[in-house]
Amino acid sequence: MSESEVTREGVRGARPGREAVTGKAAGRKRRGGKRGEQPMVPEAEFSSYYGKPVLNKPTWQAADIAGYLYLGGLAGASSLLAAGAQATGRRPLARTAKTGAAAAISLSLAALVHDLGRPSRFINMLRVFKPTSPMNLGSWLLAGYAPLATASALSDATGRLPRTGAAATVGAALLGPAVATYTAVLLSDTAVPAWHESYRQLPFVFAGSGASAAAGLGLLGSPVAHAGPARRLAAWGAALELGGAQVMKRRMGLAAETFEQGKAHHLMRASEVLTSGGALLALCAGHRNRPTAAIAGAALLTGSAALRFAVFHAGVASAEDPKYTVVPQRERLHEQEARLSGQPAAE
Repeated sequence: MSESEVTREGVRGARPGREAVTGKAAGRKRRGGKRGEQPMVPEAEFSSYYGKPVLNKPTWQAADIAGYLYLGGLAGASSLLAAGAQATGRRPLARTAKTGAAAAISLSLAALVHDLGRPSRFINMLRVFKPTSPMNLGSWLLAGYAPLATASALSDATGRLPRTGAAATVGAALLGPAVATYTAVLLSDTAVPAWHESYRQLPFVFAGSGASAAAGLGLLGSPVAHAGPARRLAAWGAALELGGAQVMKRRMGLAAETFEQGKAHHLMRASEVLTSGGALLALCAGHRNRPTAAIAGAALLTGSAALRFAVFHAGVASAEDPKYTVVPQRERLHEQEARLSGQPAAE
């Protein structure tokens, strides 16, 4: 029977039972010329059975769940932008943001229900209120936010019930930051290494990503004379998204490798180029003419989507390879043993 040793370099085949030294080769010389004994059984190593994944990888479809992550961020941040635009009298920008928030949250819910299989499964999550469950709290959050965002957009489009629409706009804006970031908590609460190890920084990354997406929508759908808040939000969101992602990768340990390979790597690079390029274009030339602002907005929207898909694929990759689960656990165990014994941890 074969086993697979899990190391930082990956899964390597190991057959300790057959490779144990026996006979004359079992002896070894010590300092002084005396022959000693060599252990017949190698030091125990934590290994995965036949190299199989330690975790079951997420069965979610990328189009459904990564799209759900992206659209929720776009919706929540757009509601915040809509409230600011309404308060400062920028009606075209407010209408664009309100419409975008309502459409995005509707599509986000549709993607979630499609992944769940049938609408009743989402409704069943509202039968209880469980503060310790990010999924349950997220379901209640969406159930409260979606009607507010929809009422705000409908009131603005029809001109009816303006006071109700204004109140709905404020309500959606208050819930918007939570809608944009709660999915980061939802991912971090799983055992998937690339998601769990990034629990400190991922909410900030998602907040920046949602802000840059909302800014992109505002630049794309409103006149440049009214898009000043969107341009400033683009700069703030891009800085938080890009800076937060760099800090996240530095602090998440071995699992950061998943962002440097495969689909996640290509998507992350695309996100960095599009988000930084879109923000710079919006700040430097977005106020000059509508086509330039639209290009900047499209880049920001696409860059934000690429980041959400990169995070999704990095998580799947980290669940498929057992080293991202085993090695960090073993290193933490060694560090704990070293602290208890007062000795420095082994490299």
